[in-house]
Amino acid sequence: MRIIKVTLLLICSTALLFGQARSKVAPNPAFDKMKMLVGSWEGSADEGGKAVPTNARFQLISDGSALMGWLNERTSDEMVTMFHPDGDDLMATHYCAAHNQPRMVLARGGDPNKLVFKFKDGTNLDPATGHMNQVVFIFDTPDHHIEEWTYLEKGKEMTGKFDFHRKD
Repeated sequence: MRIIKVTLLLICSTALLFGQARSKVAPNPAFDKMKMLVGSWEGSADEGGKAVPTNARFQLISDGSALMGWLNERTSDEMVTMFHPDGDDLMATHYCAAHNQPRMVLARGGDPNKLVFKFKDGTNLDPATGHMNQVVFIFDTPDHHIEEWTYLEKGKEMTGKFDFHRKD
């Protein structure tokens, strides 16, 4: 019994030490802007001039160091994008329904209410299939935003526009 108590005490002590040894995160205004998306959203996607209902949800995870975003949650086209600072950069890793994972980095400068993430690299990319090449977030009000997702396939770009209003 004494061995179990000592083991538990060591585990708890180690957890406390590691819990206090967090890295310092530099201020990142773009990441702070993205954090405003936390919550559930409903809206429409423009598909060939036809408005199709869609949804999005954003949640802070990992002690607020990453923002997880779902697009078309609970559908066969569900996708997740993880946003996180990387030094002075802001990264977006998109887990696509196309079965690849493009990584995009925020373009520097520009309008603070229009965040443009451009393709950097990716995993599981196949030259014969396409991938997300860019995503733009346009912030109008705390309860409304637009997302423009650009897919690149065989040298041709196609952009889908999503118009969202806060659900909660």
